[in-house]
Amino acid sequence: MTDAAIATTATGRSTWERLRSHRDWMGFWFMLPAAGILILFLAYPLGLGVWLSFTDAKIGRSGSFIGLENYDWLSDDKIFWGSVFFTLFYTIFASIVKFALGLYLALLLNKNLPMKALLRSIVLIPYIVPTVLSAIAFWWIYDSSFSIISWSLIKLGLIDNYINFLGDPWNARWCLVVANIWRGVPFVAITLLAGLQTVSPSLYEAATIDGASRWQNFRFVTYPLLTPIIAVVMTFSVLFTFTDFQLIWAMTRGGPVNATHLMATLSYQRAILGGNLGEGAAIATAMIPFLLAAIMFSWFGLQKRKWQQGGDND
Repeated sequence: MTDAAIATTATGRSTWERLRSHRDWMGFWFMLPAAGILILFLAYPLGLGVWLSFTDAKIGRSGSFIGLENYDWLSDDKIFWGSVFFTLFYTIFASIVKFALGLYLALLLNKNLPMKALLRSIVLIPYIVPTVLSAIAFWWIYDSSFSIISWSLIKLGLIDNYINFLGDPWNARWCLVVANIWRGVPFVAITLLAGLQTVSPSLYEAATIDGASRWQNFRFVTYPLLTPIIAVVMTFSVLFTFTDFQLIWAMTRGGPVNATHLMATLSYQRAILGGNLGEGAAIATAMIPFLLAAIMFSWFGLQKRKWQQGGDND
């Protein structure tokens, strides 16, 4: 072996030894197993789904590359655009209401209330109950023949006939939004409550001494300190709502007349039940820009931490 080869081998070994034992690389080695799992179970399926969206693959047949044909076909599909509309309507409206109610509950539970621990446990119940059980419960509540809502309104003399909650397109949409809000509010409330616990009471005392009202305490103390947490919570809330599947599928399966299809349920219907994997993958891939937008919202929200740590907010 030549001197140059020996020097190269020694350099390679010393470089490897440094990487293996250097403190700055310890975090990388600890994260490597988790990164491998994420690549295997998230990145690979995502990449495969994107690839399938450019093919005419069907169940039992791999298919061939057809370019943007699936997307071109979807651009003229009224059912697909209807699912896009309802997905955005469902996500935006439900997320806003969940945030408003969750923030109100968090502020309420942060006070010195009697049996506060019990109240917090009760608030968590909708989130703990399995989604399918919640969907079945709401399905009975909205039943066209046995609805407790319709029965109560009839007894009060407000209506004459049972309301067709899940048989009318817009009634069904609003019913699903209400069910999603009921399930999602506890997650927002408990997470924001955890954030409120980190706010020092001395800040409120100082603001009160300076003459701040309750609204000013919230506007200039609570809200700025909660901004990073709100960004993260709302990002997860939007992601969970946008990709909701179990609640929709258990209650309406996208009906009536495809009025309550989310992009996720329509993708499942076309790919698995219909056998058109390429088309279903194209619908699922079309969800990615919306999900990236939600992630970017979280990222920009987290930048608000800089001023809390003494840095610039640029």
